[in-house]
Amino acid sequence: MSDDAIATLVHQFSRLPGIGEKTATRLAYFVLTAAPELASDLAKALLDARTGVTFCGGCQDIALSDPCPRCTDPRRADDCIVVVERPQDLRSIEASGAWRGRYHVLHGALSPLDGIGPERLRIRPLLAHLESGAIREVVIATNATAEGDATALYLARLLEPLVDKISRIATGVALGSELEYVDPGSMTRALQNRRSFASSKSDPTE
Repeated sequence: MSDDAIATLVHQFSRLPGIGEKTATRLAYFVLTAAPELASDLAKALLDARTGVTFCGGCQDIALSDPCPRCTDPRRADDCIVVVERPQDLRSIEASGAWRGRYHVLHGALSPLDGIGPERLRIRPLLAHLESGAIREVVIATNATAEGDATALYLARLLEPLVDKISRIATGVALGSELEYVDPGSMTRALQNRRSFASSKSDPTE
């Protein structure tokens, strides 16, 4: 194997979130020195997962079917919906067991400096869902970051005419934290102590 092939493998690993050059190099050499079937099994698992998943037309989550099992579960409340940034955040809330309503995944957060505006997020399907008039409350569960706050404020202003109540998860989630890493107990408290969301006249995307 040429040095170029190894460098390419390291580069591909380094493209993953949270993986720096040192970790990417360690992963690359681990794969290269492990049993040959590890590489083939890893490649097959990646391809199978990538080609076997789709997006749920209801909640926009990554799923194996459309609609996903959560959207077709009759035991869930149909009049309340939690809005999250990423599929990982949805799974964190599910792990807490504190929410039995519906979900919507935005697949990102507003970040004007990075060129991410409202058109880059899955907001239109959310609006279409709310236009049915069945949703009584929207819980905005974006991350406690500058981008999450901007997204929450934008959504609150946008959704205000379409729903009776807009709230946001509160105590239990520390400032600057990401929902993916919040423990189930803290997530439960955050959902139980959610507060009404007061939107502002200012536009966070400007």
